[in-house]
Amino acid sequence: MVVHAEIRMVHRGGSKINFREPVITHDSRFLLCAAGESVNVYSTSTEEYVHDLQGHTDLVTGVVLNPSNHLQVYSCSADGTVRLWDFTDAILIKTFIIGYPIYSIYVSEKHGGVVFLVVPMANYKSSELFQLVAVHLPHSGDQEVEVRELSAVLCDVSPHPGAASFGREGEYIAAVKGLQLEVFFFKKQKSYRFSLKSGMKKGAKNAFTCVSCHPKEDCIATGHEDGKIRMWRNFNQKKEYTYSTLHWHHGAVNTLCFTPEGTNLLSGGIESVLVHWHYTQENQKDFLPRLGAAITHIAVSPDGSLFCTSHSDNKITIIQSCVKVSAVIQGLVKGDGVWTNLIIDPRSKALVLNGKPGHLQFYSLHRDKQLYNLDIVQQEYIHEEGLDQFEVVKAAFDARGDWLATVEERRKKGAELEINLKLWAYDELTQSFVLNTTVTGPHEDRITAMFFSPSPETTMLVTTSLDGHFKAWLLADHSDANEGFWACDFVGGYHLLKPGCCSFSADGSLLSVGFQEVVTVWSPASWELLATLSQPPGAIRDLCFGRLSCSKYLLGASTKNQLCCWNLLTCSLEWSTPMDVSLLQTDPLSENIAAFCSQSGSSDLFVFKPSEPRPLYSQKALCTGKVQHAVFAPRDQMLESCEERTQWLNRSQLYFLTQHMDLLTFSTKTEEDRLLASSKQLMVDDSVAVTPFYLLLGKHRGQQLEKQEALTNPMAERTQLPQGSIAIKELLHTPAHVLPSASFLCAMFVRSLLISSSSAREEKEHEEGEMEREKEEEDSEGEADPRLGESATWGHPEEFGAPALTKAQERELRKVRTFDHSWLSSLLDC
Repeated sequence: MVVHAEIRMVHRGGSKINFREPVITHDSRFLLCAAGESVNVYSTSTEEYVHDLQGHTDLVTGVVLNPSNHLQVYSCSADGTVRLWDFTDAILIKTFIIGYPIYSIYVSEKHGGVVFLVVPMANYKSSELFQLVAVHLPHSGDQEVEVRELSAVLCDVSPHPGAASFGREGEYIAAVKGLQLEVFFFKKQKSYRFSLKSGMKKGAKNAFTCVSCHPKEDCIATGHEDGKIRMWRNFNQKKEYTYSTLHWHHGAVNTLCFTPEGTNLLSGGIESVLVHWHYTQENQKDFLPRLGAAITHIAVSPDGSLFCTSHSDNKITIIQSCVKVSAVIQGLVKGDGVWTNLIIDPRSKALVLNGKPGHLQFYSLHRDKQLYNLDIVQQEYIHEEGLDQFEVVKAAFDARGDWLATVEERRKKGAELEINLKLWAYDELTQSFVLNTTVTGPHEDRITAMFFSPSPETTMLVTTSLDGHFKAWLLADHSDANEGFWACDFVGGYHLLKPGCCSFSADGSLLSVGFQEVVTVWSPASWELLATLSQPPGAIRDLCFGRLSCSKYLLGASTKNQLCCWNLLTCSLEWSTPMDVSLLQTDPLSENIAAFCSQSGSSDLFVFKPSEPRPLYSQKALCTGKVQHAVFAPRDQMLESCEERTQWLNRSQLYFLTQHMDLLTFSTKTEEDRLLASSKQLMVDDSVAVTPFYLLLGKHRGQQLEKQEALTNPMAERTQLPQGSIAIKELLHTPAHVLPSASFLCAMFVRSLLISSSSAREEKEHEEGEMEREKEEEDSEGEADPRLGESATWGHPEEFGAPALTKAQERELRKVRTFDHSWLSSLLDC
């Protein structure tokens, strides 16, 4: 089996935006955060995704602003590189190759040209020992620069980014791990360590969780597992240090952050409350409660006008000066588990799965943004451990996206299982789903599978349950979806066996139901049992029909590590292979089928066609644990790969969830080249970033053509505008949140419409030149014709009754007088 180098796994959509602390730019217009293998850029005012910075080949583990340039950021990654970006234009400026996986990055204005990284200790790459190193970034004109020297600063540090912080103006750096605080002074090149006991009092948990240093004074704030905050002072001498204690959090303090001026300290934890401590009056504090989920990170803009908090539900909240929430950037919500599987909404092409408790979330994979949440349970969720509440466990769409079916369950201790089947109709006015029918107790036991029939002739839903039956539900009235209702049309079973899975054929003419070890094939038109298919021992775990040219095949995976393929034309076993298949997923736009197999604690992937014995793609050790959820999502733009090994990704993209709730997908080299074509630049010069401002400054290619035309046609230079309609169109169609202020644009635009002063200067010089030539002609005439002096003594023309001539008329007469009339004499001679 060959792992193809052209295809690799990436975090493309639905990445964790709460993985690391976000960054707010100096003008407070943009927010940057690590998101999988890229850095996402959002608008702080509109919450909209602007663009991303792509180039890393592994998880991005940190983002910091460049202290020497406010328009640039550094990003570090587990791929062993530090990259410098122009985040406004998404341009990669330089790549520094470190050679070790990087887990955190820190910078300070005092240490120019130096970044501090947390990397594994040189002799312990595979262990949990990490060190803080200083890296002097070399000055080079190359796009990629290899860094050869790393200077160790602290050993045995935590890889968590909140476990280290620069002190007053970069004079020292403090790091915490376990029960120890270590402070390194750069001027002295000396460090001091301070330790706490594991429990000074009964029930106390003194382990450090985070640290933040005051930007102006020698004070270090540390958070602890028992919810306390300690303020350390006089730590420049090991024996004379002191600390005071602040306590409000009842759980661990997850994050701490001082404001830029040091007047306030912000803290957050599992209480979903942002606590605002006054530095000079530590007993006074303010609160911003009900932020929705536990706070994991806090960041403050350089000017202190905006705060932002990252939350455990993959959300970033933007707050205006700790007063009110101004924006919420919601990523893919990743709760305790996904019971609904991964589903694609046929209308919006959004990924649908469990979101907030009792909700379904609709998430756009292409825009990497949550569209909306649909409240399924429609009951207030009580955040209390051990309380039994309804959970959404199944969901399915029909082929057109007009209907959504959901199943919610609640099992109380010592009580029967409560099940509700709900049918939701899509409302064109509200652009959302509206509850149409609720069926209480559709089955007597847990529902194991639920699918809509893809047939366009009927609207049918099939459910299977552990009560030994499968049921078909039909819409009673097709005329009006809002007034029609659903009812049970058929109840089927097979020898009192429990059905575990079911699947419709691509045209909806066949329904297969797996009753433990037996696969049954039914006709939905008459509900006649057409065939039963035998297979080696083991309960059927998953079923799926082939599509297009492979529609005659039915595949099934059993619990006895067998993958079987039946030919429905002959009702016989076509082939079988020993594989522990945890999930089968069909591509709706091709014949391809993806099989995830579990082996040695990890998952393998095989992509194949049922009619061919050789897989199209295979990869071992895809991820740790079993893959239980996957889906093929149709592409907005089809790829045009001609290679056989990558053709299975041309029409659809395969997404899957790992046991750690990471959403991964596959990318080809062709696709990556297309995505990076606009952002990856080898050099930053005047030819990059054709933006509306670029056009207004007169650097559009079309202006060069206009200049060339002006050289050949001088009149065109006066009539042409320095800015064409293209610039106006680009300016008007650019989102307002990425434009500069109106006063700046207006002044620049008006100046661009003015006629260039160079043309007026040239015209003036031309007139002056003519006047000089005329003067020279007058002088030459006076010298060449002495009779002119005699005629001048005759008196003025007015004396003979002739009108006086103007100066312009006199100049014209001189031109006529000096004109060469020799051609007339030659003509007369003839």
